Amino acid sequence: MSKRFSLWGNFWRIFEPNSSLKNNLLDYVIRASKDVVSSVSLVLLVFLRGALFCAQEETRFVRVAETRKTNANNRDLNSISSRFPVETNPLSLSLFSTYCYIIRILRMASSSEVDAWIATLRKCEIIDENSVKKLCQMAVEILVEESNVQNISSPVTICGDIHGQFYDLKELFSVGGECPDTNYLFMGDFVDRGFYSVETFLLLLALKVRYPDRMFLIRGNHECRQITQVYGFYDECLRKYGSVNVWRYCTDVFDYLSLSAMIDGRALCVHGGLSPNITTIDEIRAIDRKREVPHEGPMCDLLWSDPEDIKGWGLSPRGAGYLFGDDACKSFNEKNALKLICRAHQLVMEGYKWMFDKELVTVWSAPNYCYRCGNVASLLELDEHFTPRFKVFEAAPDSNRAAPGKRTVPDYFL
Repeated sequence: MSKRFSLWGNFWRIFEPNSSLKNNLLDYVIRASKDVVSSVSLVLLVFLRGALFCAQEETRFVRVAETRKTNANNRDLNSISSRFPVETNPLSLSLFSTYCYIIRILRMASSSEVDAWIATLRKCEIIDENSVKKLCQMAVEILVEESNVQNISSPVTICGDIHGQFYDLKELFSVGGECPDTNYLFMGDFVDRGFYSVETFLLLLALKVRYPDRMFLIRGNHECRQITQVYGFYDECLRKYGSVNVWRYCTDVFDYLSLSAMIDGRALCVHGGLSPNITTIDEIRAIDRKREVPHEGPMCDLLWSDPEDIKGWGLSPRGAGYLFGDDACKSFNEKNALKLICRAHQLVMEGYKWMFDKELVTVWSAPNYCYRCGNVASLLELDEHFTPRFKVFEAAPDSNRAAPGKRTVPDYFL
């Protein structure tokens, strides 16, 4: 009871003249007010900056929304805009632009870190294991939202197999242009056989994380746990990091890579080829890709099949996938309103090869494959008018290469 009266007595002391308690309370209120003013000022500053961003980007948002209207039945889940309505009213644009601005602020800190990884990897130096783990987690967050059929707008530069030939990848960028100045689509087989599969895949992955709307990666038959344990990537990770953790992080990313890409709705890009079990593009979209590559079935066929001068379908000597002829290719293109199928997967000494009355093309981007085949490589550029142009290049000169580290495993895969 006495404590309650003591509390009430202290309360009433606030109203006494020259009360120390009242002065302390007033000081507290003044300090709190200053903090509130500072906080409000910061909020207003962020709001004004966001409003400026909205005004600057409004035209681009309208264009994105209009594009999504045009492709309403075939949306690209890679775009942030897929989370918002396609209407272009001011409220939708304001919400969309504010969302983008907040996302950019949140990504600013990680962008500098990714830039540091890219700078290290460009020198053909590995990043530490914790950085690899973080990079792979960031990549999965992006890839999980991408469709089995990635929608890409031209202009775009299409690349075939790389197979861990890091210095030839640098030569590719010197010929085709650096990312993000050039839009790139890589059609799989980033690893195995070459000396630098770790640096090659991690550089491409870091560029994907840093420029998700400029760098596109789809899965090849070597983006697979079983294959990489035979053809070199597993052993390279073990040799360079002393454990298989990095291999596990990377192979987990493989499961999230898209199976194909569609350019302007007119060109289908896959690593391998077609499947007798797939007759429409929608059937590719329906595949559950987030898993290890199976030994058979539609997903396997997309990554393993090859075109051949036959009629219909045939068994593949690879032991997986099928051989398909011009009639199968033309029937698929006609049914899906396609002008071109673009694929990789096969060594082409001239760097590229047209087949089936130019309804299919193979692009190969690993010059002097396995460091001994003597072939040239190529890039396929599709401009805004869907005009194809090939850029042929040779292997990087020896003066631009560093000597690979001593191998502790036999070169059985060469």
